[in-house]
Amino acid sequence: MFEKLQLTRMANAMAERAGARLGVAAQNIANADTPGYKAMDLPSFAETYQDIGSAMRTTRAGHIGADDQVSEPVLRRAKGSGAPNGNTVSLEQEMVKTATIRQDHEMALAIYRNTSDIIRASLGRAR
Repeated sequence: MFEKLQLTRMANAMAERAGARLGVAAQNIANADTPGYKAMDLPSFAETYQDIGSAMRTTRAGHIGADDQVSEPVLRRAKGSGAPNGNTVSLEQEMVKTATIRQDHEMALAIYRNTSDIIRASLGRAR
């Protein structure tokens, strides 16, 4: 029932994006000493959700336009100056990024929780 609501789908997409972005940040931190490694990041949630939010959505591969839909986010090179060995990972920037990612994930969970509470209250099943 909840998965049919646009708001809960958006909250789910936000939580998935936060998880994917945390994985990219962890990969950057793991390669902080790798010579020539370029730090990566995902595009913002607003950009990617706006791209798919206005277009018709497909639920099966046979739907019209299913080939046009991008399922995997595209990695971007993170901005920043490089070290003498060509590595562009800044541990300070990655730590700030992980704090932002945590806030994004908590916001997604709060949206989902509040939506659930509203639906339960409307059905007379408040906690």
